[in-house]
Amino acid sequence: MSQFLAPQIVLLKHGTDTSQGKGHLISNINACNAVVDLVRTTLGPRGLDKLIHEGRGKVTITNDGATIVQLLQIVHPAAKTLVDISMSQDAEVGDGTTSVILLAGEMMNKCKEFIEDGVHSQVLIRAFRKAGQLADARIREVARDIMGTNPTERREMLMRCAGTSLNSKLVSHQREFFAGIVTDAVLTLDADSLDVSMVGIKKVHGGSTTDSQLVTGVAFKKTFSYAGFEQQPKSFDHPKVMLLNLELELKAEKDNAEVRVNSTADYQAIVDAEWGIIYAKLAACVNTGAKVVLSRLAIGDVATQYFADRDIFCAGRVAEEDMRRVQRAVGGSVQTTVNHLKDGGADILGECGRFEERQLGKERYNVFTGCPKAKSATIIVRGGSDQFLEESERSLHDAIMIVRRAIKHPTAVPGGGAIEMDLSRHIRAAAVKIEGKDQLIMSAYARALEVIPRTLCDNAGFDSTEVLNKLRAAHASADGNHCYGVDLDSASVVDTWAKAVWEPAVVKLNALAAATEAACQILAVDETIKNPKSEQPGVPGPPGGGGRGGGMGGMMNRGGRGVRRMR
Repeated sequence: MSQFLAPQIVLLKHGTDTSQGKGHLISNINACNAVVDLVRTTLGPRGLDKLIHEGRGKVTITNDGATIVQLLQIVHPAAKTLVDISMSQDAEVGDGTTSVILLAGEMMNKCKEFIEDGVHSQVLIRAFRKAGQLADARIREVARDIMGTNPTERREMLMRCAGTSLNSKLVSHQREFFAGIVTDAVLTLDADSLDVSMVGIKKVHGGSTTDSQLVTGVAFKKTFSYAGFEQQPKSFDHPKVMLLNLELELKAEKDNAEVRVNSTADYQAIVDAEWGIIYAKLAACVNTGAKVVLSRLAIGDVATQYFADRDIFCAGRVAEEDMRRVQRAVGGSVQTTVNHLKDGGADILGECGRFEERQLGKERYNVFTGCPKAKSATIIVRGGSDQFLEESERSLHDAIMIVRRAIKHPTAVPGGGAIEMDLSRHIRAAAVKIEGKDQLIMSAYARALEVIPRTLCDNAGFDSTEVLNKLRAAHASADGNHCYGVDLDSASVVDTWAKAVWEPAVVKLNALAAATEAACQILAVDETIKNPKSEQPGVPGPPGGGGRGGGMGGMMNRGGRGVRRMR
């Protein structure tokens, strides 16, 4: 009978793990829900922070969804999809990183009962994309223009968007103060590009949070300086600025080459040549008329004293990011040699309205203001601890991105879960007009959107069922007001637009699109194939593994050592 048996076909490498079917799909959804549970409690003004200890004493305290999932280093292949959409949300609009994870996880969670009942994944995907299109169109319909009729009104509306973003951050108790700083910083930039890289955030220990300030220019911390630095002037009006990428230090050639001399005169000639090289470089810099000299590399003690004697300010070892911002702000170009400086033309030297060195706390900062080439701003953040300053920086970055997006796309929607409840009602109303399975699936999509107001209530300690019932009643009322959201002050509902709780429409558009696509992507996966690790030839693999030299290619002796099988 054995001659009639079909031969065994080995298709994949030994040790390859395959998982497929309904159980595998539900397992992927459960893995995504585990990520959702990690960040769920961080949503909203009453959200809690996560303390992440990375080892070696590094501790991060944050409630930013993208930062949390990035630091956790999630390795599950399906759950990494949520990490990717959170990072893309952070890169695209800067805020809503937690919301997009919650929405995607809840959408997949609503699909579990349909999958268990045998509904095909493609049916779910088609219905979800149809519901996503309805949500996109509804957001664009109800979004309101916030451009304003004059600069004052425009600034006030942008401040409200920034304040909504900061409302859930660590600096929420000073959100109006920081909203003004962030809005002014973004409005300082060139209106055409709005390049956020021209907004620097510097952290200074000590002082109160309200001691933070905005510098309309470029500022960076005083660099390491040699003797003679204090003799240099610390302020100039309309100075020329030279940017270098070379060392201005005395170099002893005997350190780089072997030099043989026959007399003391020969040795003295070598020493004189070394001094002549450095003095020639310094003289070339002085002859350009520059009053501020910055270099990416070191400026030694000889050069520091040389510049001080000629009333020139210098700073060496300037950080690359700061050097790039200064170059874009004051103009000129970074020089790698002094051989062709000549008279220091406009293509070589930059210029600013004023340069000065300021004392901020215990630190000293070099400040360039009145920069003609490109508009720039620097936010000086004050605080008591490293964790507070780092979280403040992340919070301000989110607010900066929100204001920038609001300027580029000047439409906003009510926050506090109001827009999600309106979308839920709108999709339900559209679903009842559709026949077949799509009606139930689209209704499930609509219920998934309620996760935002429900989580806001849960994190604030409210009865989410009671508040959601009030929200449903308010949105279904005859007046048709779609602006009712969660009032976290009274555990009730409120017109969030009238309360100035706004979110840029682009944040919700991007979050819903990313969440819908992530859910459809997970639903479209019916099998996961995990290949074994590739081992180096001749290196024993793990016991029972499939690597070369281990598993099938090796065996265990009594002593427990891997012995390569002779072929």
